[in-house]
Amino acid sequence: MAQEYGNPAAVPPGLEYLTQIDQILIHQKIELLEAIIGFETNNQYEIKNSMGQKIFHAKERTNCCIRNLCGPLRSFELEIRDNYDQEMIHLSRPYRCTSCCCFCCLQEITVKDGQSVGRISKQWSGFIKESLTDTDNFGINFPMDLDVRMKAVLLGACFLIDFMFFEQSGNSGQRCTVFG
Repeated sequence: MAQEYGNPAAVPPGLEYLTQIDQILIHQKIELLEAIIGFETNNQYEIKNSMGQKIFHAKERTNCCIRNLCGPLRSFELEIRDNYDQEMIHLSRPYRCTSCCCFCCLQEITVKDGQSVGRISKQWSGFIKESLTDTDNFGINFPMDLDVRMKAVLLGACFLIDFMFFEQSGNSGQRCTVFG
């Protein structure tokens, strides 16, 4: 039977705790080998509640060569597990270059809570538009019955992704000043 995302009582197993909190803190663990010699290791994170109690932990799964040759563009699998080491959420990102000359530059990440809850992907706009402008097209896919608040979060995440990764910097000598 399909799970009803619009029903707040229908929470994916293992994520019930998230219904009781209003804040999550994510701390990346310091990797000594990385700090000492600059050799990129699998990222690890502790996910805590506002009181600093660990509720989940996450670990990147990539191979050594991909991590160190591809840097932040690398593909990865990120498993988010509870304190009993049961996987609760799985993030999957395929390798994507930043070149606008090929279709492989379309960025995407898939988030799964047992089943896919949504997908944000950059859509190819065509060679001329991609090479001459910083205008972007994105696609967001989610189940029809997903809670509207989650749909809003995916929409917000899409704008964050656009501003973080696809907006070109203007003249680096210019500064933005806010007058009060």
